[in-house]
Amino acid sequence: MSTQKMSPMASVTTKRGLEFGAPVLSCQNLWKLYGGSPETLLRQSNGKLDPEIIRAAGCIGAVRDVSLEVNKGEILVVMGLSGSGKSTLVRCLSLLVRPTIGEIFFEGQDLLAMSRRELQDVRRHKMGMVFQHFALLPHRTVIDNVAFPLEIQGISKQERTERAAQMVELVGLAGREEYFPAELSGGQQQRVGIARSLTVGPDLWFLDEPFSALDPLIRREMQDEFLRLQSLLNKTIIFITHDFDEAIRIGDRIAIMNEGEVVQIGKAEDILTSPANDYVVEFTQGISRERVLTVQKVLMPAPASFHPTQFVMETDTLDVAANTVLSSDGPVGVKGAGDDRVLGIIDNKKLAKVLYEN
Repeated sequence: MSTQKMSPMASVTTKRGLEFGAPVLSCQNLWKLYGGSPETLLRQSNGKLDPEIIRAAGCIGAVRDVSLEVNKGEILVVMGLSGSGKSTLVRCLSLLVRPTIGEIFFEGQDLLAMSRRELQDVRRHKMGMVFQHFALLPHRTVIDNVAFPLEIQGISKQERTERAAQMVELVGLAGREEYFPAELSGGQQQRVGIARSLTVGPDLWFLDEPFSALDPLIRREMQDEFLRLQSLLNKTIIFITHDFDEAIRIGDRIAIMNEGEVVQIGKAEDILTSPANDYVVEFTQGISRERVLTVQKVLMPAPASFHPTQFVMETDTLDVAANTVLSSDGPVGVKGAGDDRVLGIIDNKKLAKVLYEN
């Protein structure tokens, strides 16, 4: 059975200080095996299979006993090395690939119990998908590519063109509506793919390594654009990447996969400070602690007589807070997200201890 380690969901908030809503998507004991007779193997083992047994049976364990929830307004980043199963997991969750066994619920509905027509309707109206390869239609203009999902739905040309124009403007491509894909840069093409996926107003947004084919500078710009869009739209998102730096920057929580199994789920700072196993330790080696740990993780109680004149926010990462803390003659107050409550203090000794003595 899975040994994945999850952080408790109670009182967890997004990076924007918003509390998670109810689960939008959840799965329980999800398996996807290829080769051999996977259903028989799983039935005989009662769902207790390790990689060696799977390989000995002539199967490949692409997804192994995964259970997770994605909550309203959350960005859940799923990451792992190539072949870890992250893309297969996304395809199972959207039923582009049917899992061998397990349960998947979307907005309280059992996806695996839906008819083909019902599932198609959910995908067309409730889900958006962006993949590494832009898959734009080369003979169609930007506006026509973005409007294409609405065309499939049978929406009138005027309505779909108006909606597509709004999405083109939202992703910063106004003025390029009549360009063809070949006339756009890689980053611009990916913006078209993002706009197209948003045209249907999805409740759940899947992004499978959408920026990995881009040059580093353009990739950073697209991450900025993605975060800007999320601040406006507050979508529920599953974002796939193999880049831990990207996961830290984007994700509210991170799920790390290895050999088809989710081995740990939690905030980046919890994964860094309390790794579930040696694989996670190795996976996170070289990550700068100051870019991951937040002030909330290291604040100390404030004395009753303490009246700070300088403040940092509890959600600030330590690299952001360092300049204020190190330049202060004494402790710095820590404010809560969204209000003026003083939650505690942090000083330069505590900051140095956290950064250099762990």
